[in-house]
Amino acid sequence: MNKRLACALSAVLLSLTVSGCATVRTLDAAKPGAPVVYAGTRLNLYALQGGCCASERFGAEPPVYPAADLPVSALLDTLLLPLSLATAIGLNLGISGGL
Repeated sequence: MNKRLACALSAVLLSLTVSGCATVRTLDAAKPGAPVVYAGTRLNLYALQGGCCASERFGAEPPVYPAADLPVSALLDTLLLPLSLATAIGLNLGISGGL
């Protein structure tokens, strides 16, 4: 049973790696007016409900397998919640990324 579970987890992780994480995609989008709080989770739910225009609404395309990405995005969005709430209310924390 342990080998079967390990294979299943490997398959899920591989599919997430191939399709990309919705949270990372929305963080990288930087679209004005796009949702910030739980954006990756919301993008996955939008895709699961058959939303038509994800790139216009979120600034990013949903992953190929949004159902598989949903738990990972929810966890990552929860970890990043303090930063996303600060961004949503307009606080400048002086954090910058990239080169």
